[in-house]
Amino acid sequence: MNKVISSPNAPKAVGPYSQAILAGSTLYISGQLPVNPQTGTAPQTIEEQTIQCFKNIEAILSEAGFSKNDVVKSTVLLSDIADFAAMNAVYGEFYSEPFPARVAYQVAALPLGVKVEIETIACK
Repeated sequence: MNKVISSPNAPKAVGPYSQAILAGSTLYISGQLPVNPQTGTAPQTIEEQTIQCFKNIEAILSEAGFSKNDVVKSTVLLSDIADFAAMNAVYGEFYSEPFPARVAYQVAALPLGVKVEIETIACK
């Protein structure tokens, strides 16, 4: 049976989806925008936005009893692929080896006009 995971320390879902779903020993975290859950705002730079995405991801991981060491796959959506190097530098500070599998795409636009969104899969 699947279990809905929701953390008050990450932005609430703004549509018909869950922050995360725990299916067996695998946690599927919906794409996290760089929105501060206390203020409802997003920082300006790609670096700050990437950090906030990871803060939100970490809150959801923790709520489910997982850690960033359990992450096996990330999908990074960027509004501008020119931001890849800056995002990648922050990403490399958040995770350590062995790094999760990852894909990164440029998309036409992201909700709220943000620069980055990160989806995560973790497994125990």
